Amino acid sequence: MVEVGEKAPEFCLPNQDNVEICLRDLKGKWVILYFYPKDLTPGCTTEACEFTEAMPQFEELDGVILGVSPDSPERHRKFIEKKGLAITLLSDENKEVLKAYGAWGLKKLYGKEYEGVIRSTFIIDPEGNVAAVWPKVRVKGHVEAVKEKLQELKTKNQK
Repeated sequence: MVEVGEKAPEFCLPNQDNVEICLRDLKGKWVILYFYPKDLTPGCTTEACEFTEAMPQFEELDGVILGVSPDSPERHRKFIEKKGLAITLLSDENKEVLKAYGAWGLKKLYGKEYEGVIRSTFIIDPEGNVAAVWPKVRVKGHVEAVKEKLQELKTKNQK
């Protein structure tokens, strides 16, 4: 897992419209990069809807929200249309970015081990460094916690 203070791993991934989004193009902004397992599943839908609802507050803080999963751009587009999402979803079908951030690994469910997406969130500062990490996210209350942390980081950064 990438740690606070480290340079955020660079990436370029296609969004829901097959437009390439690169971290380097977001310099000067606070990037909320969250990794989630699968479109249109209960926890992932809740998280995406809450990030969408909170988007105006994140934008006031110069925050850009990017959700990443192994789903295809087409599936992301269906998810966005079906749930009325306003956030950008990136497709990491080969899991390179998931692995670079440590968001892909061994998970356990009902005693069985398997590899999958580890729900996690990173705040990347305007210089491209990791400013905050949530390694194993519980969806309930998470978006509010990220917003509070971004507010705190931005205030500290302005001093």
